[in-house]
Amino acid sequence: MTRPETQTPDFAAVILAGERDAQDALRDHAGVASKALIEIAGKPMIVRVIAALEGAARVASVHLSGPAEAVVTGSDVLAGLIEAGRVDWTAPGPSPSTSAFEMLRRFPEGQKVMITTADHPLLSSEIVDHFCRDAARSGCDVVVGLAPYDLVRGAYPDLKKTVLRFADGQYCGCNLFAFLTTDGRRMADFWRRIERERKKPLVVIRMLGLLAVLRYRLGWLTLDRALALLSRKAGLRVGVVVLPYAHASVDVDSVDDYVVLQRYAKAAPTPQPAPT
Repeated sequence: MTRPETQTPDFAAVILAGERDAQDALRDHAGVASKALIEIAGKPMIVRVIAALEGAARVASVHLSGPAEAVVTGSDVLAGLIEAGRVDWTAPGPSPSTSAFEMLRRFPEGQKVMITTADHPLLSSEIVDHFCRDAARSGCDVVVGLAPYDLVRGAYPDLKKTVLRFADGQYCGCNLFAFLTTDGRRMADFWRRIERERKKPLVVIRMLGLLAVLRYRLGWLTLDRALALLSRKAGLRVGVVVLPYAHASVDVDSVDDYVVLQRYAKAAPTPQPAPT
């Protein structure tokens, strides 16, 4: 009889909760100061994400990058989470990639770090443990979580999702990233450079490689080939974990997402924090 694998709490978990823009239609619609405080089925998204991380066997500590200090001090929910020691708060950077880069610098070398986002209301401890387990086994420096598009579309047909289309399959991002080695943390700087140049397509194409961009646009690039090309460009071993959970890919980016997800969330179990 095979014994179940013991899950060691070896990951520091980071939640990115900064705001990219001063004006945001979704925040205005929900009447909150931060996207993290938007309620899905009666519970703020940030509370759901923290509970999912607290309940995960692989997570040793939870850290929050953002929202701004004024939002934190003005929110009983956020202030309460921080005062209770459930999460360690740090002011956000000016963009998600900069926040990730700055947060990674706070951890000692050798510490595995998992990064997710505050707008991930259906995240569960099971998803987190599955992702962390397979990422740690991958032998890569950096790992990204993906979910098959057909699985997501079947479960959430009326949610609009960005689809990554490769020659051998289609996937949706899951806002789950694992930085497994000290070298792997360079990927956050690579991401930051791409984000900084996002309004200059030719610069981004040069950074990623023209042939790779063309192959992707023409549908000729397989997922494995894309990972190999990205690994070469970044000078790192980049891998993926394909997750068998449609809700791993659900985030809240727009008012339409918010309205649709309220219905789905009522049928989904609310993550519960680990007992203290």
